[in-house]
Amino acid sequence: MPADSAADTMIDGSLARIRARAAPLGPGFAALGDAISRAARGGKRFRPALVTASFEAFRTEEGDSAAASSVAAAFELLHTAFVIHDDVIDHDTIRRGVPNVAGEFRQRGRSTGADATGAALLGDAAAILAGDLLLHEAFRLVAMADTDEARRERLFALLDDAVFVSAAGELADVENSVAADCAPREQIFEAAFNKTAVYSFRAPLQAGAVLADASPAALHVLGHAGGGLGLAFQLTDDLIGTFGTAGQAGRDGGGDLREAKRTPLVALAQDSGAAVRVDEALAHAHTGSVAVQRARTALEESGARTRLREIITETLDDVRRSSDDTALTPAAAVLLRTLADGIEARIP
Repeated sequence: MPADSAADTMIDGSLARIRARAAPLGPGFAALGDAISRAARGGKRFRPALVTASFEAFRTEEGDSAAASSVAAAFELLHTAFVIHDDVIDHDTIRRGVPNVAGEFRQRGRSTGADATGAALLGDAAAILAGDLLLHEAFRLVAMADTDEARRERLFALLDDAVFVSAAGELADVENSVAADCAPREQIFEAAFNKTAVYSFRAPLQAGAVLADASPAALHVLGHAGGGLGLAFQLTDDLIGTFGTAGQAGRDGGGDLREAKRTPLVALAQDSGAAVRVDEALAHAHTGSVAVQRARTALEESGARTRLREIITETLDDVRRSSDDTALTPAAAVLLRTLADGIEARIP
């Protein structure tokens, strides 16, 4: 999907607004405005592209592309907010090889004489506030979009659902990771779905369609297919986080193993006869690359990797079947199939 230059312009405008509002409120807040802009740079920006692509797939002569670009930008800022908050939860201070918001403000704290504890407190506080500001800006973009009140109400409902479901998924993911025993497979899969599927696929696809006055039947199909795409995307990310290269994962290979994350891949291994061996291998994965490779081997031999690949393929096949629904326009059907093919191509 091609990038939406109009949405990029809207994103840049929002970031400039944050910086301009922050500058008079003190040097620390001005620095936060700059850090927010840096955090929002780069990335594939596929969520705004989904809004735009869905809008174009359903639009008529009367469709308002300016409103679509504003809503598309809102989903990118929502994503950036979630990423910043997620880094705080994971105690990460680096993203894409450079300090994230928390990392920048840890450095700022140390430069003013703060000890390690104080610098960490400042970094986490700055990141939480940065995410809060971006969440506010995402909702503001929808509120200011040039559309009628009926559409705006439906857009707010989609954004509201995306925030609530994603927050529930994030909390469940953390609960699963700290529990003494691995949660049931269904629970871990549900957390994986909630963390990503709604805000990354289902809501953006439906938002674009709402702005193009798609039928309720079409929105229902997009909801089902978007959920499937989001789940398949997250499960593929789990495979990449375990078996992918550093280039694919954007960090050291096997990062999920080093962090002992309770992913769907691990849940599938727990259901196999190799659960004890997998647990032992995962318990040592944090010690280095040799231990990571042993954990990979244990997961591979348990059959979990093969089964997860099968689940992803089955999920994407269901999306392709949904694309045949007569409620969709031909362009929307092609969009769903293209997205399914793109996710399938990422499976390691």
